[in-house]
Amino acid sequence: MRENRMPWHGVIVATSLPFNADLTVDFGAYGESVAWLAEQGMHGVAPNGSLGEYQTLTYEERDRVVETAVASAPAGFTVMPGVGAYSGGEARRHAQFAKDAGCQAVMCLPPNAYRADDRAVLEHFELVASVGLPVTAYNNPIDTKVDLRPELLAKLHAEGFIVGVKEFSGDVRRCYEISEMAPGLDLMIGTDDTVLEVGIAGAKGWVAGYPQVFPRACLALYEASVTGDLETALPLYRQLHPVLRWDSKTEFIQAIKLGQEMIGRRGGGCRPPRQPLSPETEAVVRAATQALIEAGVN
Repeated sequence: MRENRMPWHGVIVATSLPFNADLTVDFGAYGESVAWLAEQGMHGVAPNGSLGEYQTLTYEERDRVVETAVASAPAGFTVMPGVGAYSGGEARRHAQFAKDAGCQAVMCLPPNAYRADDRAVLEHFELVASVGLPVTAYNNPIDTKVDLRPELLAKLHAEGFIVGVKEFSGDVRRCYEISEMAPGLDLMIGTDDTVLEVGIAGAKGWVAGYPQVFPRACLALYEASVTGDLETALPLYRQLHPVLRWDSKTEFIQAIKLGQEMIGRRGGGCRPPRQPLSPETEAVVRAATQALIEAGVN
């Protein structure tokens, strides 16, 4: 039941952002997407994340995306915006806007303008946490070059700065180390292609991309994974993995948007500098997605 969970628990969809032909944001289509995801049984959305192309958005656009998500969310449905920014002041500003708009939590990257040390990371999360909303950390050392190591996460949690972590390193081994060092810190699946491994390691949530293409199958996979129902989870995971793995590749936004288009949803293109998929890559993504559609996966 949604009312019995913490806001960052469950399947929180990292939403893509539809653009018009002139690359302005189609807020109407975005709001409809949020409402549709709620209808499919998802537990919430995380707007303004990497999948939402936040780096290309102005403050005004980011704010309106948050407002649109909140306005489109039914009761009990989480809106947990990404507040990633180069400076702590900017990240805090986005968190304050999220709080004022009625969001239940925020998701925060470490500072990534340079390879920040632990002091900088602690100050960054302290600034964001000072707003008063629960903060889930987003560990993506591949893209940010700042690794939220288990011992650093434990310190952030002990200081009261974070309640959970979206673990995107791909190293499932560290999930057990995080649980040992910070038992009260909620582990969240961060890569679609490690759902089963991180789920059985004790995850409380999944910040997910591919539920925008196969929502019900992804929800079933998540629930089976976190409950340890391997008889259900493993065959479904094997079936979905040819598409789920694209969430961890550079072209993840384009791949997921292509999948949305293929099921009749609004995907569309990306803002520069992201380019359309190459013909070779598109053929691979399209074939994997089409195979699931033809198999009746939804």
